[in-house]
Amino acid sequence: MIRVILPFHLRTLAQVGAEVTLEIADLKPGPPTQRSVLDALEARYPMLRGTIRDQITQQRRPFLRFFACEEDLSHQPPDAPLPDAVASGKEPFVIIGAIAGG
Repeated sequence: MIRVILPFHLRTLAQVGAEVTLEIADLKPGPPTQRSVLDALEARYPMLRGTIRDQITQQRRPFLRFFACEEDLSHQPPDAPLPDAVASGKEPFVIIGAIAGG
């Protein structure tokens, strides 16, 4: 079970609480990756398709960041394995909406 924490605007769109849990192993064998987590998230909550990553290029949207175990994973390859603490459900995969301005 993977725990995912969503920013407020995505929680509102999906009509869920701050944290959702996803079963990744059923969809893709091997260790969970950013891609497998986002695939499972979009499969379970289709209204989120296109909001976290571009539907065609699969690139992360510019004002969203991915974190796990207090580490910014936003620029890591989408198929890199997530930390063991995330894979075990001990720590969440966090999606944060960046704030711009000055």
